[in-house]
Amino acid sequence: MDVFRTFLENISPLTTFEADLLLESWDLVSCQKKGIIAREGVHEKYIYFVLEGIQRAYYLKEGKEITIVFTYYPSFCGNFDSLLTRTPSLYFIEAITESSLLRRNYKEVEELAARYPGINTLLRKATEAALVGVNRKHYELLALTMEEKFESFYNRSTHLINQIPHKYIASYLGIDPTNFSKILKKYR
Repeated sequence: MDVFRTFLENISPLTTFEADLLLESWDLVSCQKKGIIAREGVHEKYIYFVLEGIQRAYYLKEGKEITIVFTYYPSFCGNFDSLLTRTPSLYFIEAITESSLLRRNYKEVEELAARYPGINTLLRKATEAALVGVNRKHYELLALTMEEKFESFYNRSTHLINQIPHKYIASYLGIDPTNFSKILKKYR
């Protein structure tokens, strides 16, 4: 939990009391490679913190898996739009590699945020950071060339290149797998 505490403190400082409250009641969840953590069409109840492994969020379109985002240590993971809007999830979350995560009921976290300003600020700042990330990806998908998309991903997440199937990265970048392979060869 020390790693998780440090992660939270880097988002926004908490009092010791607030940190202790927020850190209690998390369950350790293990997931095998290709295991489904969350399902499309189901109302999400949990927020996750990644301890190890790599996960991806994806949806199905005409039988094809479209990757939305990757998560890995140290980061939060979950169907945040489902949590925040209390609607069924639009996508799946799958463990790409064997994964260990901490899980807590999001309603409990919301209740703590309503009672403690430091926890509220932390959730707001974490949400702001996620929004910035989503906006950056949206910009990259619309404004950058295939090579620029790859370069941006490569500079940000080089460590993922050899850990997960390239078809997932190509899907995430909105690049045809054949073109992805050609671009990747230039970087090797």
